[in-house]
Amino acid sequence: MRWMLLRRLYHCLPAFRGSLIHRHPGWTVTAARSSSATAWRSAQELHGAVTSNIIQHSKDTLRTLQNENAAFKPVLAIIQSETEDVTLQPTRHFAQELGVDVRYIRLPRESSDEEIIDEIRKLNEDPKVHGLVLHLAEPTTKVLNAVQPDKDVDGVTDVNLGKMIRSNAQDGFISPTATGIIELIEQIDQSSLEGKNVLIVGADASLEAPLQCLLQRKGAVSLVSPWQSQQLQNKLSAAEIVVIGSAKPQWIPVSWIKQGTIVIFSGGSELSSDGLPGQAVGPLAAALRLKNLAESSKRWFDAQKYKQWNLHCLKLQPLSPVPSDIEISRGQHPKSVDMLAKEIGLLTDEIEMYGSTKAKVRLSLLERLKEQPNGKYVLVAGITPTPLGEGKSTVTIGLVQALTAHKNTNSFACLRQPSQGPTFGVKGGAAGGGYAQVIPMEEFNLHLTGDIHAITAANNLLAAAIDARILHESSQSDKALYNRLVPSINGVRKFSPIQIARLRRIGIEKTDPGSLTTEEISRFVRLDIDPSTITWQRVVDTNDRFLRKITIGQANTEKGCARQAQYDIAVASEIMAILALTNNLHDMKERFGRMVVASDKKGQPVTAEDLGITGALAVLMKDAIKPTLMQTLEGTPVFVHAGPFANIAHGSSSVLADKIALKLVGENGFVVTEAGFGADIGMEKFFNIKCRASGLVPNVVVLVATIRALKMHGGGPNVTAGAPLAKEYTEENLQLVQDGCCNLQKQIQISQLFGVPVVVALNIFKTDTQAEIDLVCKIAKDSGAYDAVPCNHWSYGGKGALELADAVKGAANQDNDFQYLYDLELPIVEKIRTIAQKVYGASDIELSPKAQSKVEIYTQQGFNKLPICMAKTHLSLSHQSDKKGVPTGFILPISDVRASIGAGFIYPLVGTMSTMPGLPTRPCFYDIDLDADTEEVKGLF
Repeated sequence: MRWMLLRRLYHCLPAFRGSLIHRHPGWTVTAARSSSATAWRSAQELHGAVTSNIIQHSKDTLRTLQNENAAFKPVLAIIQSETEDVTLQPTRHFAQELGVDVRYIRLPRESSDEEIIDEIRKLNEDPKVHGLVLHLAEPTTKVLNAVQPDKDVDGVTDVNLGKMIRSNAQDGFISPTATGIIELIEQIDQSSLEGKNVLIVGADASLEAPLQCLLQRKGAVSLVSPWQSQQLQNKLSAAEIVVIGSAKPQWIPVSWIKQGTIVIFSGGSELSSDGLPGQAVGPLAAALRLKNLAESSKRWFDAQKYKQWNLHCLKLQPLSPVPSDIEISRGQHPKSVDMLAKEIGLLTDEIEMYGSTKAKVRLSLLERLKEQPNGKYVLVAGITPTPLGEGKSTVTIGLVQALTAHKNTNSFACLRQPSQGPTFGVKGGAAGGGYAQVIPMEEFNLHLTGDIHAITAANNLLAAAIDARILHESSQSDKALYNRLVPSINGVRKFSPIQIARLRRIGIEKTDPGSLTTEEISRFVRLDIDPSTITWQRVVDTNDRFLRKITIGQANTEKGCARQAQYDIAVASEIMAILALTNNLHDMKERFGRMVVASDKKGQPVTAEDLGITGALAVLMKDAIKPTLMQTLEGTPVFVHAGPFANIAHGSSSVLADKIALKLVGENGFVVTEAGFGADIGMEKFFNIKCRASGLVPNVVVLVATIRALKMHGGGPNVTAGAPLAKEYTEENLQLVQDGCCNLQKQIQISQLFGVPVVVALNIFKTDTQAEIDLVCKIAKDSGAYDAVPCNHWSYGGKGALELADAVKGAANQDNDFQYLYDLELPIVEKIRTIAQKVYGASDIELSPKAQSKVEIYTQQGFNKLPICMAKTHLSLSHQSDKKGVPTGFILPISDVRASIGAGFIYPLVGTMSTMPGLPTRPCFYDIDLDADTEEVKGLF
């Protein structure tokens, strides 16, 4: 009766009958001994129902995923190093039924392990592949373990085997063949497996281990044997259940297996030439394999969703007196950045490692978390600073350390990348300071991931293209230019896509290079750049005052195309401003194309797109567009990205870093970023330019102040970088503090113009007295600040900013009536006047003839609806750096007006404004050194 049942089970799957027999052609079918119609129907219904239920469950799982994302398509990859095997037919059949794409990678049979592993690695890294099957003759353990465990739908890796053995299989995958064998045995023999003798013969290790484990859990007694065992006959005769793992050798007679024994074939065929009947697990295993694929897809889908942070913060042991910044940085051992990435919910394929402490984060994360609500958005600005700076970066870092490490609130700091200018000049690095800094600070301050170098390369490629185009146009005929711009390659002449775009812009709809008229050729090849109108300068990331004005093109080979030019510091490049304001790669390319580099001789703008260089610029910037992930001293996450010059650009880190961070922190988390210089420059530009570009609305402004700066605004002596502070700054002087608070009050009023709650963070120095601190906090709160608190994060890390964290949390829950300062529809001059009067306190503005002419040109060219980015001194609310406090009644002089069309703003120059800083008499580099034995950097601060 049992033989008949096995026979009828086989006929339940007629679609696979041929493939099952094909696997081992030496085995043949024998007739059943006895049966009944009832047994036949029962067996057929039982086996068919199990397989059908498995497939239906998988179908439901995948349908649910596709309802969430209609574009989702599960993919099963199969690596084969042998000819097509029909035993894969059940897998193909079920995959088609489920709508699963099957990707075959066929390798020669003689392929080495390294060649196979190379293919496996590619599939591991492909996020579109959700399951990976190895269909190999004799795969080695090395090859099996190369499969990524979460894609190992056949459960062959040691990781998945280990999870099963430790009863943790719900996190991994169990061999579908082993599972199918148990399922078949239990279908055939309805009694318990407890105490049954099971012989596994001729099976490989990848089947033996999971099958024995499953049998053991059922209480069965299992024994493994090779076909060559001398005791095989005795073992077969004693077994109640035999699992055949490979083709039976011809020399073993069927009579060794006693009648009534359940025989299961782990492969696709079921019968032997000696008349040994049995049941094949192939179809059922195929269904279970697809079930594992559905589960893998679900896990992948779940991994894409927002995850709660599981952040391990680093402990601080502050010392007194506080050591140097670099000593503090070296005293803390940072987490590996891949561990940090995992803790904050980043996926493995979303980061690109740059060593062990920093990594680029891919923009694909924004698409993955697009439905995730943003966290709270906090801007750190400041009062008008001294030349020493008042610690906005330090406050930013101290605040996020307090929120995350001590208040258990997810938070992210978003900072600018420092230029080599201040690092080797006067001000030093920008990683924060004391016990509130980004680590490793030397990596933060030196090169980082090379973004500024990429900007330099892209900027200077465009500068070279401008001068080269002028030279070639001046020395060649229209025909010669056309033949070189549109060359014949292998007898074929065609326009590049960017050339077709230029043709469209100048009104030519043709795409065949041979069809242009003489007049159209001339219009196409002649940009006719007026050298006197070139605004695009070369850049270098070094304070080099002797490059402020240079003459280029003096070699004889340049054929008289010499002209006066200049170098700017790299962070002043418009490409840097674009990097900080762009929203994605497409947006960045479009902005690059819009960059105006000069005017032609008819007064029309000439763009980077006209020069055909947009694609090349994007290639140079493809990695720089990704924010860099680092950490604070307390192990909380930081994004370092972009560093636009805060005078002639908007002076804040990137929109992309903020957007990614706002998704990662979760709805109740905080993203804290800073704006360069005082609130009158940095904050105003942040709101009117950056917020317009990003569409993000800030929740809180943190206004940083120091007793030192307030005393300066109250009439204290000049503060000079590198010189000792006067006694007025190191001794209590309440009158100076009170008089200087006028600047703090003005900056609070500026913040209130935008309708955002303000918290004053008083950055404490050891010379500050309690009376001075209390006075400032009282005046700030009386002047409309939501709160004003002293901060000691420089000395104590996050613990020193707990009061600030509480104040920020409270302010973030206040009503927010954010609004822009001006309407973009206003004329350029009116927008400038609005900023001058409402923010700086000027009575009016005065444009030079040059500035007035530029306004008229930009208006005529259609650039009049862009926001304004004022370029003025950061050391005073006015245009005169020596005017402290709150100057009033002055006329703001506008000496020139320039445009960064790609970045998307007009920047008026107030007075004289250098875009290339110079080195002081004693720069920072006097103290910077390298230990040749340990390779440690010394002297950075």
